[in-house]
Amino acid sequence: MLRVLGSPKRLCNGSTRRDFLWSGGLGTLGLTLPGALRNQPAQASTPTASATDRHFGQAKACILLFLYGSPSQLELADMKPDAPEEIRGELKPIRSTLPGCDVCELLPHTSRVMHNVTVVRSLTHKYPIHGVAYATTGVPEIDVPMELNPHDGRHWPFIGSVVSYLERRKDVAAARKPVPDNIALPWPFSSRRTGEVHRAGPYAAYLGNAYNPHYATFQGKATGKITKTLTDTTQEFDEPYVGISPDSWFALGGESPADLTLDRLNRRQSLLDQFEAARRGRGELTAADEYRETAFALIGSEKLRQALDVRREPARTRENYGHTVFGQGCLAARRLVEAGSRFVTVFWDEFGLAGSGWDTHWEHYPRLRNELMPGFDRGFSGLVSDLDQRGMLDDTLVVVLSEHGRTPKISKGRGGGRDHWSQAYSALFAGGGVARGKVVGKTDSIGGTVADRPVSPKDILATTYHLLGYDLETTLTDRTTRPVPLVPNGQVVRELLG
Repeated sequence: MLRVLGSPKRLCNGSTRRDFLWSGGLGTLGLTLPGALRNQPAQASTPTASATDRHFGQAKACILLFLYGSPSQLELADMKPDAPEEIRGELKPIRSTLPGCDVCELLPHTSRVMHNVTVVRSLTHKYPIHGVAYATTGVPEIDVPMELNPHDGRHWPFIGSVVSYLERRKDVAAARKPVPDNIALPWPFSSRRTGEVHRAGPYAAYLGNAYNPHYATFQGKATGKITKTLTDTTQEFDEPYVGISPDSWFALGGESPADLTLDRLNRRQSLLDQFEAARRGRGELTAADEYRETAFALIGSEKLRQALDVRREPARTRENYGHTVFGQGCLAARRLVEAGSRFVTVFWDEFGLAGSGWDTHWEHYPRLRNELMPGFDRGFSGLVSDLDQRGMLDDTLVVVLSEHGRTPKISKGRGGGRDHWSQAYSALFAGGGVARGKVVGKTDSIGGTVADRPVSPKDILATTYHLLGYDLETTLTDRTTRPVPLVPNGQVVRELLG
């Protein structure tokens, strides 16, 4: 049976459902999948002001690379080689192609593409928790109960969900695109860690479940091993962020077996159309169900299936991205925007232990050397280089984001670590209207506080919406029918623009 991955075990309204929707189990009429996609439509207002600068709408698509757990600003692109040893740590800077911006010695490939990148060193906010939702939605505040509950009624919709919603409001045909506008990799967010709790962030909230990301799932085998520590627990894992087999790829929910052909699927849709026509004649159905059409469009989309199949790329190209789940996810993201998707997210997610990803409270330097930096170095540099060589960088926005930074002072945790720190951290941007080769903002001598041009996560979201061509005066309608802005208090960071 052909399966299509839907939203998590609990929907945003708190009701339960299965992780996977099976087309063979849709019933004789095939109604379950579109029912899950159906939502209570919100309304977006007609923008009351149109942007006039040349950067507005310059990005045709956005690729968001979200590094869950958060890398240290001091080991990314805001190194402090003159700081005391307990601050600067054991890694040394190397020169990059962006003057005035050295990068960590573990990022040799990234160092060679930095002339195409703008670094913001002055991100800051007041929530040193894993606020993925705070970083990627317009929600004005975040707390730990919200962080650990995707269904908390206070949440706002994920930026990719808003993009998908606004595209459908502009043109209802966007719901039937063969490659949807809100896709995420490499599996449902926060689903491969220990524990039952899924973290908040990439959900459609009050827009309804039809606008949750469409998750593609990694299909392959991990070939690397890594040891991870969580408080007093240490375990070894087969780690896809360290290495994967060359025949690995991605699929929307899984491979389609031979027993469900497109002919069978089309016959099922034709039968459903006949039943609905009869119901319509009896006055039981008054309009076509766009969510049913979306479901059939996705599970029958050869274009989407091909875009996710990175095995179609030349071996040299795949190698340039690195044979890790992150690197090949970046390659799949390029293929998806090339095929027409408007917003693709590649999460560097927790895997195995909770508190993994870039959350380096323990064994900070061993994990940077052996697990984290090499995969990011190849994936990010491969994506920027590939987009540039294909002439896609000018209209494809690449955003490298996390929820916060790490403490300037190294802790005495097992193996040494850096803890949560939101007073100052960095993010990387390339393409889609962003300046090529620039540094925005600066921090103090230990990378602990912002010394110039503070930037909030809401400013980053506002800038992303602006570059994608969405007027910031557009409003959505929340659960209480109030009009709410896309990003309250968010301002376009003009220094970022090219």
